[in-house]
Amino acid sequence: MSTKKSVSSGKFAKSVIEIWQWGGPCQLETFDPKPSAPHDYNNGLKSIKTNAGFEIHEWLPNLAKCADLYSVVRTLTHPFGGHEKATYLMQTGHVPGIEPITYPALGAIISSMKMKDYEGEIQPFVILTQAKGRFSEVGFLGDFYAPLVTGGNPNARIFEVDGIVPPGGLTTEQINMRFERALQFDHLRLPKNAAFDLAGEQARRIITGKAAETFDLSREKKETRDRYGRTFFGQQLLAARRLVEYGVPYISINYNGWDSHKRHFETMKRPTAEMDQAVSALLTDLKERNLLDSTLVWMSGEFGRVPKVDRQPPWNGGRNHFPRCYSALVAGGGFKGGAVLGVSDDTTDNVKERPVTPVEFLGSICELAGVDPEGRLPNPKGIELDVMPLPKGANAGHGRMKELYA
Repeated sequence: MSTKKSVSSGKFAKSVIEIWQWGGPCQLETFDPKPSAPHDYNNGLKSIKTNAGFEIHEWLPNLAKCADLYSVVRTLTHPFGGHEKATYLMQTGHVPGIEPITYPALGAIISSMKMKDYEGEIQPFVILTQAKGRFSEVGFLGDFYAPLVTGGNPNARIFEVDGIVPPGGLTTEQINMRFERALQFDHLRLPKNAAFDLAGEQARRIITGKAAETFDLSREKKETRDRYGRTFFGQQLLAARRLVEYGVPYISINYNGWDSHKRHFETMKRPTAEMDQAVSALLTDLKERNLLDSTLVWMSGEFGRVPKVDRQPPWNGGRNHFPRCYSALVAGGGFKGGAVLGVSDDTTDNVKERPVTPVEFLGSICELAGVDPEGRLPNPKGIELDVMPLPKGANAGHGRMKELYA
């Protein structure tokens, strides 16, 4: 694998936070509002001006106040309207069904490349809290690069993380006491048990050490937890910030609930409000802790929603899948803030200027994270494949999103 600079040089993002909006959020009610469009497109809702000058939807007042910390891509586009194919493309940068192999998702790619410089006991790729489930996150890289999928509820009294935070709310003292009792009953101290003993000691160190502390959100001030929102999603993002402080290279939040086929406006107001509070809190918190420059944040789903609302039964004001023109957010880690890339038409039915393909989008994230998109992927099977190569010829597009690089 080749890189243009050393990952350890400090000039690349040390950590990446991915906020995956499973199901596909609507571009019109997030980062590409069209208040002048007909009522069947905007339902009479308006836009608000951000502190960076561009406009976003009126449901996002907190994000409007910190738009100088992030940029918006308004013209992501691809041809796949089904969840599985669209997710695969937006996670791997590869067209599904073309090759007889499964490519790894971006999280596995970046974490595998940074693994040699990472010394933490938490896996270098963490998913909060459930895997996407649409395809293998690691693809042909294999189980060695598999993520830690935490499970648990970060908004519960105790965030019980599989393999790290023991269930039942045991204190460190109680855990150590149980280990000591186990040793007292173990009279068979034979050489063949050495590996077992070592594994036990490693487990003890993890569940009583800094790894478990990282997932202990009760160590945060009440004001901080409230700032993110005392919701499942809000506390996921707070946990992500703590994982960045620990040094985890790639954190993915699987944020579902955006597949709004029916009664779109009624069902989307709640998750949009949660997103507005939590994402704005994350970005400002990272900035205040001097972590935003070294932490790349990106947020998107697999596609957007059909611009014209379907008023007929059974949809009753719903929006279906729409991959032709949709939006995403990028921040920190080498991306500048306060900018917009791409222009859609008056209803977001089509890209008007500067289309952005998934491979351009993901390749840019790789590049800013210190991973050469044209480099080779490590894997145990010796398959010589590039990380995120651009298509050739007429389909090559613009390359990378360099207009948004700081």
